[in-house]
Amino acid sequence: MARSFRSVWVPLVSVAGGLLFTTLVLLGTQVSPLEAYRLIVFGVLPEAGQRPIRLADMLMLASPLLLCSAGLALTFAAGLYNLGIEGQISIGAVFALAVVRAFPELAPPVLWALAFLAGAFGGALWALAAAALKIFCRVNEIFAGLGMNFVAVGVTLYLVFGPWQRPGTASMSGTAPLPRELWLPTLEGLRLAPLSPLLAALGVALVWFLLRRTNWGLSVRAVGLNASAAERLGVPPFRRLAEAMALCGALAGVAGSLQVLAVFHNLIPNISSGIGLLALLVALLVQASPIWIVPVAIAFAWFSIGSTQLPLRLEIDSSIAGVLQGALVLFALLARGLVHRRG
Repeated sequence: MARSFRSVWVPLVSVAGGLLFTTLVLLGTQVSPLEAYRLIVFGVLPEAGQRPIRLADMLMLASPLLLCSAGLALTFAAGLYNLGIEGQISIGAVFALAVVRAFPELAPPVLWALAFLAGAFGGALWALAAAALKIFCRVNEIFAGLGMNFVAVGVTLYLVFGPWQRPGTASMSGTAPLPRELWLPTLEGLRLAPLSPLLAALGVALVWFLLRRTNWGLSVRAVGLNASAAERLGVPPFRRLAEAMALCGALAGVAGSLQVLAVFHNLIPNISSGIGLLALLVALLVQASPIWIVPVAIAFAWFSIGSTQLPLRLEIDSSIAGVLQGALVLFALLARGLVHRRG
């Protein structure tokens, strides 16, 4: 009975509260909420000629978002708040580009595979650094992750304006673009690289399988529920924490590699593009439930791309979609807290 009450109450409160809050914000700026919501929801489906382009852009945003959300589902299951995922995306992108720059003579498929492996390694290494601060220095993973994010930004800026700067100039637009033949193949006339959603689907499937179908996943969830009790039952809690962080970092590193190989085709200062923060909202909303990651992440990507029509049609900033996304998460957490207190 309590579970059925929660299954209805939490989505109802999150949707109603999120819409109410965003509506008040829109009314306060004298914008029609109905028109704004129409553009956010249907902005991905404009006239027929632009529809494939918008859908392709939505999938290219959803792919790294799915990878990062799946990784965060692992750390949330282990009881960790991996706020350092933005830095893990950036370092994954740095490692991927480093491989491409070091071995440009390799065949593109081989080079892509090495770049993805390097990106995964870099992201995992950065996540393990935050895990080590928690395990050995008793630094909360939230503060460790935020600190690592600042360091990752510093590393990226140093490379963009230092050793990897464009010949003859240091540009805010990033490093020199990759040769065209090193870009991931895209569908004709679209910016959609088919490998991106394929990797995202594999990442989500891997996390679902690990958490729901393996003893390792069961032990990770046990550590997340009660680390001391799990240790008394023979589960090594620190090892599981480090493994969950490393796997999350690896998936974030692959997302960073996609940003380099399929989206920007170079390294830019803000290579993560806020995808890690958006993934945190997705993970908070689904509460480490892999089965819900796909619809929620796609919905968030859909809203983000649809909201790009707002400046053109209503002359308001597209960030109102972020207000809606954040409000949904806020009221979902509020509803869960009320259900827990009632129980």
